[in-house]
Parts: sequence; C-alpha cells; structure tokens
Amino acid sequence: MKMQQFLQFLNQQLTHWRRQYTTLRRKGKLMRSPKSKTHRRELLRTMLKNILLFLSKTNDKSERRKQERALKPKAKSFKTQSSIYAVGLDWAYQQRYSVILAIAIVSLTGVIGNKLYNQTQLQVGNPAPQTITAPYTAHIENQKKTEAKRKAVSKSSLQVLMLDARMNEEINKNLQQLLDDGNEIRAVAGAFPFFDSVVLSISTQRYLRSCPESEWQALLLTVENSKNQQKKPKGQTTSSSNQERQARTTPKSNSQSPKKTEPVDFSQNTDFTQAVAELESYRLTTSEKNLSLLIALISQARQRYTQATAKLLQLETVNPEAVYEESLLLDLLDVEWEKTQTGIHQITERILAQGIPQGLPKNILQDAVSLQLQTFVPEDAETLAKNVLLAVLKPNLQNDEEQTRENAQKAAAGVPPVMEKVRSGEVIVKKGAQITAWNFEVLEHYHLIRREIKWQELLKLGGVIAIAISIFVWVERHIDYELRQRDRLLVLLLTLSVPGAIAIGLPYTTWSALGLLLGSFYGSTLALTVVGLLLPILGISLEMSKAALLAGFGGGLLGSYIAQRLRSREELALLGVAIALTQGAIYLLVKILIGQAFGSTWYIVLQEAGLFALSGLGWSIVALGLSPYLEKVFDLVTPIRLAELANPNRPLLKRLATETPGTFQHTLLVATLAEAAAKELGCNVELVRAGTLYHDIGKMHDPLGFIENQMGGPNKHDTEIKDPWKSAEIIKKHVTEGLVMARKHLLPTAIQAFIPEHQGTMLIAYFHHQAQQMAQEDPSLIVDDADFRYDGPIPQSRETGIVMLADSCEAALRSLQVSAKSPGKNPLLKDVSTEQALTMLNNILRAKWQDNQLVDSGLTREEMSQIAEIFVEVWQQFHHKRIAYPKFKPGGAALNS
Repeated sequence: MKMQQFLQFLNQQLTHWRRQYTTLRRKGKLMRSPKSKTHRRELLRTMLKNILLFLSKTNDKSERRKQERALKPKAKSFKTQSSIYAVGLDWAYQQRYSVILAIAIVSLTGVIGNKLYNQTQLQVGNPAPQTITAPYTAHIENQKKTEAKRKAVSKSSLQVLMLDARMNEEINKNLQQLLDDGNEIRAVAGAFPFFDSVVLSISTQRYLRSCPESEWQALLLTVENSKNQQKKPKGQTTSSSNQERQARTTPKSNSQSPKKTEPVDFSQNTDFTQAVAELESYRLTTSEKNLSLLIALISQARQRYTQATAKLLQLETVNPEAVYEESLLLDLLDVEWEKTQTGIHQITERILAQGIPQGLPKNILQDAVSLQLQTFVPEDAETLAKNVLLAVLKPNLQNDEEQTRENAQKAAAGVPPVMEKVRSGEVIVKKGAQITAWNFEVLEHYHLIRREIKWQELLKLGGVIAIAISIFVWVERHIDYELRQRDRLLVLLLTLSVPGAIAIGLPYTTWSALGLLLGSFYGSTLALTVVGLLLPILGISLEMSKAALLAGFGGGLLGSYIAQRLRSREELALLGVAIALTQGAIYLLVKILIGQAFGSTWYIVLQEAGLFALSGLGWSIVALGLSPYLEKVFDLVTPIRLAELANPNRPLLKRLATETPGTFQHTLLVATLAEAAAKELGCNVELVRAGTLYHDIGKMHDPLGFIENQMGGPNKHDTEIKDPWKSAEIIKKHVTEGLVMARKHLLPTAIQAFIPEHQGTMLIAYFHHQAQQMAQEDPSLIVDDADFRYDGPIPQSRETGIVMLADSCEAALRSLQVSAKSPGKNPLLKDVSTEQALTMLNNILRAKWQDNQLVDSGLTREEMSQIAEIFVEVWQQFHHKRIAYPKFKPGGAALNS
C-alpha cells in the first residue's frame, strides 16, 4: 500500500515539475542563460529531496503535511486507500472485451428466451405428482365450456353481406349490351309507327309490316278491285271481275303440276279486313295518288321489317340465349321502347341496390322483377323487359368476412363466462391422474401451479447464442474495419432491437433498421453476418410467423448489402422504399407458396403484405432519423458523414480558406495526391479526403507563422522571433491547436487522428538546423532533438500514413516546380523529367521509412514506390509542359527568349 501511495505522489510531483520545466524553458532560463545549469541542479535537488521526504519514517504527520504544502501549494489531496469499487472498475476495464462478450450473451439470451422465465412444472397431459385438493370454496370459470358456448354463438350469428361492385359492373355491362342489340335491330326496322296513326291504326300498321307476302298481295288485289268496281256502271255483271279476283287470290301453281291449290279466303281475317277498310277510307278521303304513296311506304316498311327479322335470327344464332322475340321487340312504339329502356335501368338499379344473395330461388327473383315492372315499364313491354332483366340479373352479394367476424366476436363477447363451483377440500386431481385443461385452470386459480425458470432451456439457448457470437468475432477479426468497444456495444443494442420488438408483441420488427444502420456504419460483411445469424436463432426460439420472419430477414439483408455503397441521404431514402417493397413481396410470396393467399382470406393476406411493406418503410425512416445521432454519440464515420464533413461550406473549412488561403491551397493539393494513392491502394478514399481537409486547421492560430500564408512578405521567424526554439513551438502548436479546434467543432476521432499523425514524430529540420548553428556559436546552448520533434503519435492507419507522405511530397513537388524555373525576368519552365521527380520522392519516402514514421501505419515498403509513382503522375497532370511562346517588340519583331 505504501508503494502505491509513493507512486501516486511521485506521479503528481513529476507532473508539477514537468510544467515548471516547460515554463522555465519557454522563458529561456534553461537553454541560453549561463545559469541554466544551476537551475537544472536545483530542480534535481528538489526532486531527490521530495523523494527522501516521502520515504522517511517520520511520524509527525503535521510536519509532513506542512512540507508537502510548501513544496506544492496548489496540490490537491488524494485518497490513500483504494476501495473494492475502484479495484472492480479497474478489473472491468482491463477485461472490457470479455465483459462486452458476456453482456452480449446474457442480454441476447435474456431477451430471446424471455418466455422461459415463468414456466410451469405442471403441464396439461402430464400425470399429477400428488393428490391436490381445493384450499377453499371458489367459483372458477370453465374456459373450455365458455369458449365452446361462445363459439356456438359466433357460428350462429348472421352473416353480413356486402355488395360486389365488380359484379354490379358486369351486370350493367351485359344489360347495356342487350339494349344496344335491341336498338340496333329496331334501327334496321325503322321508326314505328311509320305513318300517321289517325289514318292507319297502330294495330293495322303492325299487321301491314309483318303479314305474310301472300296476304299482302291479296290485300293489294282487294284494294285494286274495290277501286275498279267503283268505276263501272250500275247493273253491270261482275262475274268476270270475281273470276279475276279469285285467280289473283289463288296462289300460282306450277303449270306442270297436275294438282291445283284451292283459293284462300282472307275475308275472315279481322286484321286483313280492317287494313283494307282503312286503306279504302284513306283513298276516299284523299286521292289515288296518296294511296299509291302510302302503299309504297308500307312496302318499304315491310322490307325493313324483313331485314330486322333476319338480323334478329342472326343474333339468336350467335347467342342461343337471346331474349328478344320478333313480336315483343319490333311491335313496340318508339316512345314505348324508350320508356322500356329507362324502366329497365331503374329496375336494375333498385334490385342491385337491394342485393341479390347467393342461392336465391328463381321464382322469388321473378316475382320481384314482375312487381317492379308494373311501375316502371309500359304494359305492352312487360314481357320483353322481364326477359331482359332475368337474363342479366345475377347474385351480387358476397360475404363481408371482416364485418361478419366482428359481429361474431361481439356476439361471443356478450356471452357470460361459464362459472363452476369448487368446494373446499374437493379433490382437484388425484395422484398419477392425467391433468386436464379444467384441472389446470383450477390449479392456476388457487396458485397451485409451480412455476420455475427453465435453466436447461436457457443454457441451451445461451450456448447457441455463444456459438453465433463466436462466429461474429471470427468475422470481425477477418475484416478490415477494427471495432472499438463502443462499436461492439452499438452492434449489440441494434441486434437486441429485433427480438426486443418481438418480445413485446410487435410483429413488424426492426429488421430493416438493423440492416440499414449496420451496413451503413460497419459495412456489408459485418451487417450480413449479424442479420444472417439472427435468422436461425429467432426461428428456433420465438413463436412467430415464418412469413413474417422471412419478410423481415429479406429487408434486413437488402439494407445490409447496399447501405454502405450509398453516398447521400436521398439514396438511403430510396433504399428504404426498396426494403419496403422487398418485405411486402416476400411475405406475399411465402403466403402463396404455403397456399394461404387463396380462398376467402386473400384480401387479408394482401393487407398483411401491405402492412409489412409499410413497416419496412417506417423502420427505414426511423433508421435515417437516428443515424446522425448515433454517428455523434458513438463517434462513427460513414461515407455520407464524410461527404458532409468534406463540404467546403463547413464553418471550419470556410475559416481555413479565408484566414489561411495558402494553407488551404496546400491542403487541396495534398488531398488530391492522397486521394489518388488511397484509391489505388484500396483505402478509404472518403476518409482520406475529409481527414486531409482538416489536417492543418491548427495553422489558423498563427497564419503568418507558416510560409505559405506570408504571400511573399517578411518571414516573422527571421525578423521578429529569431529564436529556433520559439519558432519550433509555433510550428508544433498547429497540431495541439488543431486538436482543440477539432474537439470544439465535434469532429469525429477518425478525422482528428489526421491532425497529429500526419506529422508523426518528425523533426522540424529547418529550425533544428538553426539551433545547431547557434549552439556551435554558444557552447552553453544544448540542442535537444525532442524540442524540435512533433509529439506524435506516428500514423496508426494506412490513411494517415498516406496523408503524411502526401504532405511531405507536396512541398517537395512545389519546390521542384520553383527550382525548375530559369533565372531572369521571364523564367520559363525547364523540362523536369519524370525520373528526376520520382527519384526525389523516393528519397523522401525512404527517409520517412528509415525514421520509423510508418511502422504502425500498415503500409509496406513495396507500396512506397507505388505511392511515389502515383504522386508523380498526379503532379504531371497539374504541371504539364507548356509551349514557350516567343516575345515580340512593340513593332512586332520577335525577341529571342
């Protein structure tokens, strides 16, 4: 314990002395003053004195405290005894990797196996271990009887029917087709009545249009004979005319036929007689000419009627179920036909609105149609309209299963529970008897069911999860991305969200968010591993729909595979839409394969598929909203965040461009070189780009202290400071100040690493050389290399190593560009060969390698030459050869350059 106290005290003293030493050195009392050696001796004596003081065995505590306060007035007291809590924290920190693994196994096992905590020892169907009696009298619900009673009520509840809009549309379509056919036939027959009904009655016009040709010819002959009789004198015999009339009314027979057809007498035909009379009357009231015109009109109507009849027969041939009959369709007046069509539409609308159920007897439908016909259709058209309606009307009511189910549930909910009385001391179950469902309910009511944690099942589940985590660890160690403890914690939290959502009864779980976030943060390999390992664990451990499980897995798989390839939030939003469609499609496909998407529940399956699609979209939106916060809290860098940080409109970069324009131009050139090398070597190009843009932000603390910002003005190190130690401090300070600025602006740790690591522990050679020259002139000055080296650390990644090399080579290439100019007023670029530039860069890279600046970066010696070639290639693209144009005198004569 005393040794521990000594080490703690010594650590505090060393910190205090180091600060004093730094202060004295900055004041110049250690290096250039003749008393520097004296100050160092005093410092060493003080250190030894304090060590001896602490080790002394004096028992005077007040004297010791007095001496300690004299040595360090501002030092705070510290505890001398370490607690068990502190020891535990220290152990946990040392074993943090193992602790995270243990937490992962326990938490995943606990969440996934939540149903194993409160399992009963007594199960339905198992024998009772002993005879159990009721401790007191109680009324207990018999759930089995209650359920049976409610099921019976549910089945007996009336079904709810709903109109089938598709069937209504089909019926209206068929009806309109029939009416269109009728209109077409009537259009062929022509308008009816075709003449004034005052002259020719409607019945006569019907007869004249449709009577047989023999009757029509006989009618014409009769009208003609009647006209001739009126022209002959009275008393003249009519034998010859009678003979002629009989000849005309007798059908002509074949001259070769031995038989003769007897004359046909149409005088008994009422329609024939009435037609002759009306025609005779029309002739008497008008003239022979008008009668001839009327007869021609009738002949034309007869021809059209014949054509309409042929059209109707053709329609019946095509459609044997045609409903039109010649006498019903063509004998209607045009006005009656219009009323009939309107009435048919109204009747159809009324009957369909009332609904026609499946299995309705045909006579009931006929009675309903007949009742409607009396109101809406002319009497002469009732038969026709009835035929049309009965031909098109079909059942248009279908079961509304959802509403029927709701009604059944309401009816079942209204059934009171069936309660049974169990008396005190009554045997619930005898020893060895099989436990029934009713026994189990009674035991549960009396709290006689022994519940326990299924440790064996939990251990099995824990073993499976441990195997899965082992696979995850193996994959983690074989990928390029090195996880920190906070990363492992985030992976665990995101993984727990999936079984956690299922455990609380949410079927639409967080697969899509898990895949999208893990893929975006840590790459497709790690994300696919987590999603793939979750599938079998959840499949064997949780009771959930396989379709739901596979649908969520498909969404998570898609997000894991694509997320890190995207470079904008907009692309991630589109990925969320793709995940939604994938989840819905997989759910529907699985339901189709297992045969649940057919039958009366197809619309429920479609609804569920739509909900799964919406859940995928919803969780993707949640992931997009959480992503920036998780990036901040867990210090993550994603391609999207790196692209945002590399935006030149960021406040820190805008300041860099404004306050230190030379440094900003240098930064852009370094970024160009580093990006090209990173791309060629397969490194994180986005990280290199963003890190390079921020690597020199610390130069804003003193812009004129760096030559690229002096714009050809005086160098303050030569004119004002004239002290290589102070100048080196200014140069080194751009690293510490840069880290301060980076932390103030909450830059990620991966970006902050570029600020110190791009310089590593390199020597500030220019001022180191000045200090050596001063030490040669003044032997009292001692040059310590540590004063002229950056504090480091050296590059810890390939990306920061590339930036270190690019930073050094950019300055060298710039100096090569300047040195390649010829002296004189009008310098021209010399032809600097690629070999010269490459040789110079190889020397620089070799020096960095020999200075052990790249030993922790992961870069190999073979890659040094490759990087040098890439830098030279990029430099050539920026500094290509230019033609030396001749110069002209004012008079136009060329000057030799």
